[in-house]
Amino acid sequence: MEVTRSKEWIFIPQGKYTLVLLKETCMTGCKPVDTPIEFHAKLGDSVDKFPVNKERYQHLVGKLIYLSHTRLDIFYAISVVGQFMQAPYEEHMKAMNRILRYLKSSLGKGLMFRKIDKKCMEAYTDSNWARSVINGKSTSRYCTFMWVT
Repeated sequence: MEVTRSKEWIFIPQGKYTLVLLKETCMTGCKPVDTPIEFHAKLGDSVDKFPVNKERYQHLVGKLIYLSHTRLDIFYAISVVGQFMQAPYEEHMKAMNRILRYLKSSLGKGLMFRKIDKKCMEAYTDSNWARSVINGKSTSRYCTFMWVT
């Protein structure tokens, strides 16, 4: 895990890991996109039924889950594609490739922890209350920052 630090902050970018992932998937020359998943994307059981390599798909989801620990901006998209690990189809792989294209456009992003003087706690959450088209469950993620002495 990459960690850069100073007296005022700690930054965890994971740029090297992302570059290795892009090389492994032959996506270094891909066209970057601004978002990790299409707006209002509703992946479901594929109608066209063009299966993809299940082991490769699962391997890639696992690598992206690891990356999501420091890149919270991709967590929701990974949770969507991760629902199809037992039976991935071409449309699911296209969504996975979009995440990789987004990662190419955002190599410098990561977690930044800044030193602050005020004592506070901040919490952020993001939820998909519209629920999955497959199982009806909502998806959410949270991040909490606490002042520590």
